Formats: sequence, structure tokens, C-alpha cells
Amino acid sequence: MKCPFCGNEDSKVIDSRPIEDKKRRRRECQKCHKRFTTYEIMEKPLRIVVKRDGSFEPFDRNKLLAGIYHAVKKRPVSIAQVNSIADEVEERYAASWSSQMTSDKIGSIVLERLRHLDAIAYIRFASVYQDFKDVAGFIAAISALNDDEQE
Repeated sequence: MKCPFCGNEDSKVIDSRPIEDKKRRRRECQKCHKRFTTYEIMEKPLRIVVKRDGSFEPFDRNKLLAGIYHAVKKRPVSIAQVNSIADEVEERYAASWSSQMTSDKIGSIVLERLRHLDAIAYIRFASVYQDFKDVAGFIAAISALNDDEQE
């Protein structure tokens, strides 16, 4: 690490401690003996979502959360449960060791979780995700929910 005072490249770490998602390090220059602080941040790989039309878009957790919140609006689903769904999407993304994931895969993970949390939120999310064109799409999704509950 280059000293900001004299430019010497030789410094020693005096103290190191984690702060949020960073590591704070106090360093001392071996030449001028002045002290300075550096922060080490873990670089996360760029995650790309492959859209249905073949285009690419950076993964945006806030966009995912907004979609889920829209589906669970005025439903008995907590913020912690919504965050848990987003966490699961990110965990599956990381576990796949791939920098790309399809929007279909992300949507199916969310639907899988919403199916067990709240039927209305599931239908709301499915209506956008599966792009229902008519009432028959809603009826099929509701029938599938009813069939799952009867089993």
C-alpha cells in the first residue's frame, strides 16, 4: 500500500477491524512513520439477468424487491419475508457459480416462495410474470393453486 504522504510502498498494518461490509486497516509507513487508514471492500461479481427477449440487464435487488412488494401490497406478508425471498434469489444466483441468470428462473423462485406464503400475492405476481392474456390464464393459475392445496 502506497503511503499518501511520501509515496513509499512499504507499510505495516497496525490495526485491522471489520466495519459493515468493509475491513478498516490502520497502517504505518515504514519510511516516514506517518499513519493512515485504508478500507478493504470485497468486490462482488457483476450479475447479469438475461431477459425473455434475449437482452441483458444488471441484476438489481431493488427492482426485484419492488416487484415482490407490488404483489404483496395490502397482504399479510412481512418485510422480513419479502427480504427472505430476495435473499434466496441471490443465494441461488451465487450457488450457481454463474454470472448470468434468466428472468424466468428468478420469477419461478419468487413464485415458488409466494405460493407457500400467500395465494393472492402468488396470483398477482404470476399475472405479471406469466403475462396472462385473458381470464383463462387466471383461472388456470387459481386451479393449479387449488389442486396443490387439496393434495
